[in-house]
Amino acid sequence: MSNEQAPIIIKRKKVIAGGHHGGAWKVAYADFVTAMMAFFLLMWLLGATTEKQRKGIADYFNPTIPVNKVSGGGDGAFGGDSVFTDSTLARNGSGAGVTLEDSATDSNGDTAVSEVSESEATKSEDGADALEEIAQLLSGKAGESMVSDLLQRHVITRLTDEGLIVEVFDIPGAPLFDGPDTATAALEEIVLSISEVFRLASNEVAVQGHIASVPLAARENPVWERSAARANKVRRLLVAGGVPEERMQRVTGFADRKPVVEDRLSERNNRLELILLRDQV
Repeated sequence: MSNEQAPIIIKRKKVIAGGHHGGAWKVAYADFVTAMMAFFLLMWLLGATTEKQRKGIADYFNPTIPVNKVSGGGDGAFGGDSVFTDSTLARNGSGAGVTLEDSATDSNGDTAVSEVSESEATKSEDGADALEEIAQLLSGKAGESMVSDLLQRHVITRLTDEGLIVEVFDIPGAPLFDGPDTATAALEEIVLSISEVFRLASNEVAVQGHIASVPLAARENPVWERSAARANKVRRLLVAGGVPEERMQRVTGFADRKPVVEDRLSERNNRLELILLRDQV
């Protein structure tokens, strides 16, 4: 027999404290860090941008072509409705600039299919583009020299179903009127600049006057007369600025019935809305 002994083999088992967890925690931690970075980026954007800039960012992420706003109960792309029906166009909000020709019956007794009037639809699109360009001129996005510091401080614009609304409002320490209906030099300059832009279009114009509430202790409440007088004053300034009188469709005083801020006594409610109305097609 051999006196040699078999070699001794020692196995060392590696023990991981807390048990084996794998790498799942790393993935969870990375997701957490990413979410926190996105959260702080969102907080920074909310604090560093204006309301108009935030709206532009929101519009960038919104889909531009909705597939189906109203379902008709079907399983097709249009929810079971024909896109050429009056009810569908009305519900979807796409019938404002589209006109349908009446169906006609030919000599063989067959009913012809109603067709969309392309010329009127094109006219509606051109009108919307023109209003958008005018809004850009007034907001300074087009880089035009007619945008002054007064416009940037006293004027905001917005496009609505009614048309382009140019809102001129009081700011602290800089009212638009001295007394009931005496326009300040700042207001005359602002309306003159707006008139130059309005002359670029042929749309009809409406002027609406709004005013802040007066304290209840006042002997008389002049808000109705004052809002109407101020709106009419702005109409005269527009005409003096070169906007034809025949383009003026209406002048309205809303008194203090439509405040833009919760405090009805706030001077921010002293405002005038100059509306470039959409063409009726």
